[in-house]
Amino acid sequence: MPVPSREDLAQAEPEMARRAFRSGAYFKESTSGMCQGRIQTNMLALEKSLAEDYGKFCAANAGPLPVLFQSEVGQFTAPGLSQTDSDIRTDLATYNIIENGEVTHSVKNIMGFKDFLKDYVFFYQGCSFSFDQALLAASVPLRYLEQNSRISVFRTSVKCHPVGPFKCHMVVSLRPIPRDLVETAVRVTHPLTSYHGAPVHIGDPALIGIADINKPDYLDPMKFQEGDIPVFWACGVTVVESVKSAKPSLAFSHYPGSMYISDTPIQSQDDSPADIKVVTLSEKPYWASVTSQAVVDKIKQLEGFIAEDLGNRQIGNLVVPDDLLKSVLALSHASSVAVTTGFPCFLNNKNPYEDDGPPGAIAIAMMLQALGKKVDLVVDKALYDPLTTVLEALVEQKVLVRSISVVQFPPEGEEDSLETAKKFLLKEGSNTPRYDHLLAIERSGKAEDGGYYTMKAIDVGRLVGGIDWLFLAAADLPTVHTSGIGDGGNELGMGKVRDIVHRDIPRGPTIACSVASDFLLTAGVSNWGGYAVAVGLYLVSVCPIHERYKRRAVGFPPSDEDRQRFRSALPNVEREREMLGILISHEFFDMTGTDVLHVDGLSFEDVHAKKIEQLLSVIGEE
Repeated sequence: MPVPSREDLAQAEPEMARRAFRSGAYFKESTSGMCQGRIQTNMLALEKSLAEDYGKFCAANAGPLPVLFQSEVGQFTAPGLSQTDSDIRTDLATYNIIENGEVTHSVKNIMGFKDFLKDYVFFYQGCSFSFDQALLAASVPLRYLEQNSRISVFRTSVKCHPVGPFKCHMVVSLRPIPRDLVETAVRVTHPLTSYHGAPVHIGDPALIGIADINKPDYLDPMKFQEGDIPVFWACGVTVVESVKSAKPSLAFSHYPGSMYISDTPIQSQDDSPADIKVVTLSEKPYWASVTSQAVVDKIKQLEGFIAEDLGNRQIGNLVVPDDLLKSVLALSHASSVAVTTGFPCFLNNKNPYEDDGPPGAIAIAMMLQALGKKVDLVVDKALYDPLTTVLEALVEQKVLVRSISVVQFPPEGEEDSLETAKKFLLKEGSNTPRYDHLLAIERSGKAEDGGYYTMKAIDVGRLVGGIDWLFLAAADLPTVHTSGIGDGGNELGMGKVRDIVHRDIPRGPTIACSVASDFLLTAGVSNWGGYAVAVGLYLVSVCPIHERYKRRAVGFPPSDEDRQRFRSALPNVEREREMLGILISHEFFDMTGTDVLHVDGLSFEDVHAKKIEQLLSVIGEE
């Protein structure tokens, strides 16, 4: 009987394909495009003593390892997937033989090991080939099919959740997708969780540890067309990496790209959430995140609420639409964040700093801590002691449950320079950044002439250290992102809208900060921007669409206890009132220079308390 062609197999019954594989056909070839509309699976066979731990490992890493069927010990059929003639020992085109955790060779069947296999359990796991037809039906092109090649597969720096002897980094498959169809691809695949679901990363490969997109660890490189974006899905080749860690004396798996083709039809999905939004965070290199339209709308509300210009500073044109959303999403992806603040306004005071900035910085830091991120308050020498003293008082008086680390820049005895900043931002002895994100809130920013000016154009530069150098150094580190929060145009980060500050803000040409941030949040009072970031971080962290993408579909979603911890970290009126009182008692005054409960000349009770409540109201019912 002649071997059916690939074209014949495209619409064939799976039993025909399995018979062809039994005959030895299609050795080391991809099964993509065969038996369209039927589920294809990865396969791993393990000795029964490892099966329980491996099953738990899969449950803890459902993105790369969705189990569709687990056999009994010594069971070679898969009644949950195929009802016609099927034998897992012969019905893949190619098998990998794994000895002591390493793939040693590939074979056409594993019948030569049948005496061993009676003590083995077979895991059938979802494969992204199963959703390729859904992508094509949505007019999303698949370059590897167009190029008659095999899909590119890469090891990543993303750690799977370990269980027992199984621990490894996730493996991903790459599909170049036209930029205007990336959101479509996410929406189509999101509900198909049995076949890896939505992408786990969109854009810059370096962010997931891929050094060269043209050199896949498995299978073939692909050519990109103009306008294509690299989009990565969790991949079942993670199986191979997991077995390497457990080092079983003998195991068996599918050969990458050579799948088990089941009888089971791919279920059409009518419940794909229409409100998935892909949000571009960076252009060069391209990087995007994912959340729901509902969260986008809520953060847009926050953006409007904080832009209320009660001080009549003409800040309306300084608002960069959607930068609050982008900043929040970028912070959500960060594992380590530096937050800076401090604007000296009172040249003759022992403590020259105003009380706008520190409360917002602390609100952001509290939420970042609750989300499990490393966070430092990075400040210059002049602010280090006053801020450290305030934080000690806040902990002592139980306004804060835990303190926040304060780090001085430049370090004692080092020069205030760009070179020092570059050194500071890298972990000692490596090229790995110390922080993923730098955020400045109400931090005095350097003007074009090198001065640091108040809104009245008074130069306070003698009281300001060079935190700006950190933002300038970060511009040369593509995996480090920056945010600035300000309310007048003279704050660090406002260089992004420098020309508008020149045009619209009184004394703008003199006071305008020349240093830009990637994301710029303009608020009527800078503290409001800090509160909005904290609320926004809460919103994205409890969004199922975003939190799955953030954790790369490994591990588990937040528990009820986690969500309660996030909620407890939100700013609230009572805490902010107590915090402001303690700041004022340590001579952090508002612009009036008096010890009243005001920020930027506005009463806490009459204005700021109401603003906090307004921002919290955006959360609504959960």
